[in-house]
Amino acid sequence: MKQIKAADFDRVFDEGEVDVLEYFDLTTASRPGLEIKRVNVDLPKWMVDSLDREAARIGVARQAIIKVWLDERLARQSGKSAVAQVAKLS
Repeated sequence: MKQIKAADFDRVFDEGEVDVLEYFDLTTASRPGLEIKRVNVDLPKWMVDSLDREAARIGVARQAIIKVWLDERLARQSGKSAVAQVAKLS
């Protein structure tokens, strides 16, 4: 990681330097509100098969489609995306 003053970083960023990541220590980076919590859910085989077919159809993993669908449902319930709500916390 390179050391740089805030004003210099702002200038580099504003000028459109492509890779500003060299100025960050990513080993300590975190995403507040987006920490992972593992859950186990038992589903009937037909449901897993349906998830797998839909995930394959759009080219994503089963877990990805479950996350997207859960977020969509939570958004309908609350009026905004759960991901957007969490992002607002950070």
